[in-house]
Amino acid sequence: MKVLVVGSGGREHAIAQAVLKSPKCTELVVAPGNAGTPGRREPVVVDSPVSVVALAGRLQSDLVILGPDAAIAAGVADALQAAGITVFGATRAAGELEWSKSASREFCERHGISVPMSRSFTAAQLDDARAFVASHGQAMVVKADGLAAGKGVVVAESVDETIAAIEAILVGGAFGAAGSKVLVEEKLVGDEVSLLAFCDGVRAVAMPPAQDHKRIGEGDRGLNTGGMGAYAPTPACPPDLVEALTRDILQRAVSGCAKEGRPYHGVLYAGLMLTATGPKLIEFNSRFGDPEAQAILPLLSSDFVEIVLACANGTLSESNVQWHEGASCTVVLASEGYPAAPRVGDGITIDPAANSELLFHAGTERDASGVLRTSGGRVFTATGMGANVAEARKRAYELAGNVSFDGSQMRRDIGWRAIARTTGGYAASGVDIDEGNRAVELLKASVASTQTSSVLAGVGAFGGVFDVSFLKQMDEPLLVASTDGVGTKVALAAQAGRLRGVGIDLVNHCVNDVLVQNARPLFFLDYIASSHIVAEQVAAIVDGMSEACRENSCALLGGETAEMPGVYHDGHVDVAGTLVGVADRSQLLPKTTIADGDILIGVASNGPHTSGYSLLRRIFAGLPLSAMPAPLTEPIGDALLVPHRSYLPVLETLLQGENLDLVKGLVHITGGGLSENVPRVLPEGLGAKITLGSWERSALFDLIATVSALSDHELHRTLNMGVGMVVICAPTDVAAVQGLINETTWVIGSVVPNAHGEVSLL
Repeated sequence: MKVLVVGSGGREHAIAQAVLKSPKCTELVVAPGNAGTPGRREPVVVDSPVSVVALAGRLQSDLVILGPDAAIAAGVADALQAAGITVFGATRAAGELEWSKSASREFCERHGISVPMSRSFTAAQLDDARAFVASHGQAMVVKADGLAAGKGVVVAESVDETIAAIEAILVGGAFGAAGSKVLVEEKLVGDEVSLLAFCDGVRAVAMPPAQDHKRIGEGDRGLNTGGMGAYAPTPACPPDLVEALTRDILQRAVSGCAKEGRPYHGVLYAGLMLTATGPKLIEFNSRFGDPEAQAILPLLSSDFVEIVLACANGTLSESNVQWHEGASCTVVLASEGYPAAPRVGDGITIDPAANSELLFHAGTERDASGVLRTSGGRVFTATGMGANVAEARKRAYELAGNVSFDGSQMRRDIGWRAIARTTGGYAASGVDIDEGNRAVELLKASVASTQTSSVLAGVGAFGGVFDVSFLKQMDEPLLVASTDGVGTKVALAAQAGRLRGVGIDLVNHCVNDVLVQNARPLFFLDYIASSHIVAEQVAAIVDGMSEACRENSCALLGGETAEMPGVYHDGHVDVAGTLVGVADRSQLLPKTTIADGDILIGVASNGPHTSGYSLLRRIFAGLPLSAMPAPLTEPIGDALLVPHRSYLPVLETLLQGENLDLVKGLVHITGGGLSENVPRVLPEGLGAKITLGSWERSALFDLIATVSALSDHELHRTLNMGVGMVVICAPTDVAAVQGLINETTWVIGSVVPNAHGEVSLL
């Protein structure tokens, strides 16, 4: 067969590559193509039916495949059909699902397809549009009604920004003719998924679900683009959900088009948001996505040309569309200034060893001397294949590294949400809480055999307690000791070059551990180990410890710095320490009076503190520390590396004099979260009920919960999730306790009977 592919971008390169693999293809022409597309190139005006039909006739093409949306909207498929030429691509009437967003919304309403709440406005209705946004009372999404090369969308962050976007499109001509009308719709929250399907006028057959990265900036920030990368399949859309979405959205659209006398042949692309109240259609596209095509088509194991012919001829039900196992990831290399004002004409260098089959040209041309140069905003897409997204992502970035040109820009976080979602919880990160608890139980008897009557609390408590009655300043003075480390947070701090904070982390963690027994710190000893000593690193850590010790009225007596090559990996540092404090026996916490009905008051954390970083590092492994994904207002590195706060100054007034009578117990929320730590202070036969959502959760914890998709149980037994200390008191003392803590606190739960001492999250 003689096959003509119409278009010039990375999408058309991927389509042409898929065509070339088919034994049915004996001649391939890409029009107008780019400097890297396979086959022969021919000039054509892609949105001119006359131009495309004339070219197809001259070439005696057996099959024409339409790539860009402009060709669909111009009615190129209609003209080819009228000329008796087989075409893969929607007619203009069917393609209205893309080229008119307002008409598409009306179509969805007629056929029961779930969409966001929205309204359309023209320039003459500008005041109505402003009033509509004001009545909604929050930021909305503004879309140019027509085609805008994938960039005609503004996801506003405020009411004022929403109105400004409407004015820029309707009055300022931000997207030209595409903006003669705007669609203003509610802003949805959830996982965004691209689900494409092959369609033959009657049936829709879904492709692997993909996730596109539209924003120019890492962490999904900045201007919308045509797409900066994509991966497939996305774990946010498992097979059962793909089946439901195909049935309820894609198939309904194909059946609806057939009923309305405009049968849909080609690719139908559904941009979806998986919200808490169910999936909603953001938009339809009437062609392959770019860069989704570059991620999806390499996964196809069936003959692409056979499938395309089946779609054109209405025989897709007779085809068995098959896909390779594993995943793909594609990364876009864009020119300087993209998307606002891309620079063109820069020379391009490609390593000859690069895999050319998976390096798709987009904005490339050769000058009169044969030098390869940039000719558009998106210049290349590099695709990697692997057993999973992480492996495919690694290969995509390796391939992208073979291309260089001045001003090149590339997001370094493509696929990071997929990596975050597939961590599998804390145990899969290398830390097994259950196994840790079992180890404690196994060693309790051994530890108990070494203890005397002077030991009042040992393994399993927040700190060891030893009777030192020779401290005559107190009636019955007790030494309270705590030894701990910073854990894998130190690896993140070393990566960011911010080790000073882990010194603060370590001291404050230990201070809080003895504070829960109402002890005040006396002195601290540190231990720093690494494969090779770096004086500046040691100095930074000790400086952080010194600051925390001063703020907690604690002396830093000394410590140990160990150099251990062969034990630690190069560049890795480990930090641990011991704090000794003193308490009066009569004022020791927890009290034995804790009872059924007592109240749990939560005191805020200022971040994950020093627990759960084995999981957190896996969740955010695909994201640079400088990125700032919504809803954060600071870089992810800053949010994760905030030093552990000390609760001594926060609770000092509450724990003095008669005020102490109000307190029955304190719980420091460390490794194990609320689920594992609250039971450590409860008498036998008692557990707790904690009401989720009863305290304010920071943007970081909201992001963690969203992108990891872990259960509430897993999150709250791994991280503090916004509560770093819990005060236990009688119901009648709640107001007094909260009044003595000079910051916002929350009633988060209560003590209840429970034979196993468990915590229930409600």
